Amino acid sequence: MSSLPEVRGKLLLNEPLGPFTWFRVGGNADALFIPADADDLADFLKALDPSVPVTVLGVGSNVIVRDGGVEGVVIRLAGRPFAGITTEGETITAGAGALDSMVAKASAKAGLAGLEFYAGIPGTIGGALTMNAGCYGAETKDILVSAWGLTRSGERVDYALADFGYTYRHSEAPADIIWIEATYRGTPDEPEAVAARIAEITSRRELTQPIRDKTGGSTFKNPPGHSSWKLVDEAGWRGKLFKATGGGAMFSELHSNFMINPGEATAADIEGLGDAVRADVLAKTGVQLDWEIKRIGRAG
Repeated sequence: MSSLPEVRGKLLLNEPLGPFTWFRVGGNADALFIPADADDLADFLKALDPSVPVTVLGVGSNVIVRDGGVEGVVIRLAGRPFAGITTEGETITAGAGALDSMVAKASAKAGLAGLEFYAGIPGTIGGALTMNAGCYGAETKDILVSAWGLTRSGERVDYALADFGYTYRHSEAPADIIWIEATYRGTPDEPEAVAARIAEITSRRELTQPIRDKTGGSTFKNPPGHSSWKLVDEAGWRGKLFKATGGGAMFSELHSNFMINPGEATAADIEGLGDAVRADVLAKTGVQLDWEIKRIGRAG
């Protein structure tokens, strides 16, 4: 890789990415950049050789980093400059590195309803913007007002809700935009009532999802007219160990649309399990399961 620009943040070469992901698997980044702030990131992108691939890694909750690592520069938006949350009137503005759950809690404190579902999404605002994240009948598109980010060349772009072209777990915005901040609109409500609904969502999630395990959240999108967990379950994959190159991975006994690393899985085990299930379900039912989890990097 060509020489990298000077930065004010951290720039680490050949850095292991497994510790940054919920699955705790995967190879190294050729370079990992943790910018000091948005200006640091913009300056870096403007000076970076355009041929160098750039990948953004959030909190690592909905991603498989392959065992061969990730080519080019991996950017991680971490720390206070990217995780701030402010409220003004009926709006909440949050940095792309803010946890969805923290935004939900901030909405309760401000007495704003509509963002409660973010308490059930194990990710960051940047990821939510990218995939129109949602759960329990609500989606990002229902509450988003606008967002801004940086292009691969470091230029600022501003998006209104309509510009995203959101559909189920999909955005029409260019995939190489690095989101920096989003603004949402809630509906005034009693803080206690909002907090109670968040507590209910949190409790429901703890009872029905393997949040204490090394997991990656929902594995597959729900096909039209079907529930992914039910298709996986009926195909016989709940709790069934699959091995490719390591100790194996499985779909959780608690929720059969959540893959888990029960111990010494490799990324090849986890992705291989997903592909094996997709092929089996297609053969048995004719229904195509599409990945919700993002897979990045080189095969080991």
